[in-house]
Amino acid sequence: MTQTPHVPSHRPQAETLLAGVRNFRDLGGLPAADGRRVRPGVLFRSGHLAHATAEDVVFLKSLGLHTVFDFRNAADIELEGPDVALTGVRNVNIPLSDPADGSAFWRMVRDGDLDVLRSVLGDGRAAGRMSRSYRTIITTRTAEHSRVLHTLADGGVPALMHCAAGKDRAGLSIAVTLLALGVTPEAVEADYLESNAPHRRYRVRRGDAMDGQATPEVMELLSPLFEARAEYLAAAFAAVAETWGTTDRYLAEGLGLAPATRERLRDLLLTD
Repeated sequence: MTQTPHVPSHRPQAETLLAGVRNFRDLGGLPAADGRRVRPGVLFRSGHLAHATAEDVVFLKSLGLHTVFDFRNAADIELEGPDVALTGVRNVNIPLSDPADGSAFWRMVRDGDLDVLRSVLGDGRAAGRMSRSYRTIITTRTAEHSRVLHTLADGGVPALMHCAAGKDRAGLSIAVTLLALGVTPEAVEADYLESNAPHRRYRVRRGDAMDGQATPEVMELLSPLFEARAEYLAAAFAAVAETWGTTDRYLAEGLGLAPATRERLRDLLLTD
């Protein structure tokens, strides 16, 4: 019989605000398969932990985390720094492609002039880039998402998943996990869109040359990169449907998730 993981007596509040970690939340309470719900205190998501304060670290330690999944790539880690160390926690780095991938692209975002931004991001090009990236991550990163689910099913909980902003790569990995738990696409979308709350948003940092020049037009051009949009997640769900036909086939054939493993995952992460 699968044992229920130890869940610390400390229960984070729904709107826990951390000083140096953006977009943190507990997925507990989301409706899942067979009338069950995601168990509070076992699955968390956030932005990166590189700037966590001492008080943030105390809180994160109180969660009793077993695993922290970091989906950032080497360029992200060089830019933001490595996660703070959490004693006794297994750190698993599984790099996923940033929807705005490439150091040259990010230099353009941070330092490019308005004409460059218009040519690269204007007329729906930024949103189109994001939707295409979501589709690509779903169809090409099956091994990575399989590893996440199997790690969780093997007892790697409580777990926290993050990327840089906790919106795109972590958002998709959380979405895949929630689908495996039988959470409806509508509920997955509702959680995903929570990343748009002002206190959760990733802080857009522009280069020194642009200080004082973040005009409304610049912010409008950049906004598709830093927003969680239903159309992006819909593109990911469409990729599942077009490639595998159903979510069950995606999980079984795409991710190699056996029925027994999926049931173990649900036993660990769901509650009545």
